[in-house]
Amino acid sequence: MTADQTIRDIPAELAGLRLDQALAAMFPEYSRSRLKAWLLDGAITVDGTSPRPRDPVQGGEHVILRAQPEVVVSAKPEPIALDVVFEDEVLIVINKPVGLVVHPGAGNHRGTLMNGLLHHSSALEELPRAGIVHRLDKDTSGLLLIAKTLPAHTALVRLLADREIARHYVAVCNGVLTGGGRIDAAIGRHRIDRKRMCVRDDGKPAVTHYTVIKRFAAHTHISVKLETGRTHQIRVHFAHRRHALVGDPVYGGRLALPAGAGEPLIAVLRKFHRQALHATCLEFAHPGSGETVRFETPVPADFENLLKVLGEDVV
Repeated sequence: MTADQTIRDIPAELAGLRLDQALAAMFPEYSRSRLKAWLLDGAITVDGTSPRPRDPVQGGEHVILRAQPEVVVSAKPEPIALDVVFEDEVLIVINKPVGLVVHPGAGNHRGTLMNGLLHHSSALEELPRAGIVHRLDKDTSGLLLIAKTLPAHTALVRLLADREIARHYVAVCNGVLTGGGRIDAAIGRHRIDRKRMCVRDDGKPAVTHYTVIKRFAAHTHISVKLETGRTHQIRVHFAHRRHALVGDPVYGGRLALPAGAGEPLIAVLRKFHRQALHATCLEFAHPGSGETVRFETPVPADFENLLKVLGEDVV
């Protein structure tokens, strides 16, 4: 048996199921869509034949699965420095800096995290999005999770979909919040500006939890936990509550300087041209061992300096 070949018999308790359903139960390390594609391509055989996905199984059939590697990304490897927080045989945790785009796209074909990951490990070419499980906006810093194998990618994507990956952020918003809370407001594409998101009744469900870390004269340092993961979710939710994140160039509106703010704070706020948002912690079940793992990273220098000056400002 070769390294990419797996042989199993269909368990009797799966008798009567469609073949694609039985395969999904037998090979949970692969997505159902991938198993179906392999079946149609002849990479999965049942008793030496290639039946249809909808054909029922009897139980006891001999299944041979030959996992098919495929190049699924077109980005080119580039020697980009990566801040690797953790790496083992199945996953990588990266601390993404401000300014680094995650995926190539219009106007960003080079110099992205994906380009750097492909240089870090060429095997990632065979994974969707080079193994990147979720994303951060270009100017949001912090932790990103990358799978190194197809089974790990499938497992982590499922954990994310089932809301079993805890993603914690810290942020600084405009205004003084009286306490923590929960923002439950659906998010969808803006009807006019298609590059923006907004709260819409017909959008996708979006829930954000937050607590207050520290209140300043005209700002609040907050801890945020995502229940869902919509595009720009934290930024949109706090802007909707009229507490946009400091420096947010899209949802923050024009810079409003607090009355009575000192010159050091005014200078920092004028130069803070990105959303004050940092992905500080990830916690999830490791796809290999099943044990709960937790990774944390401190805020970058610009965020730390913002907090320092806010704390020193006296109205």
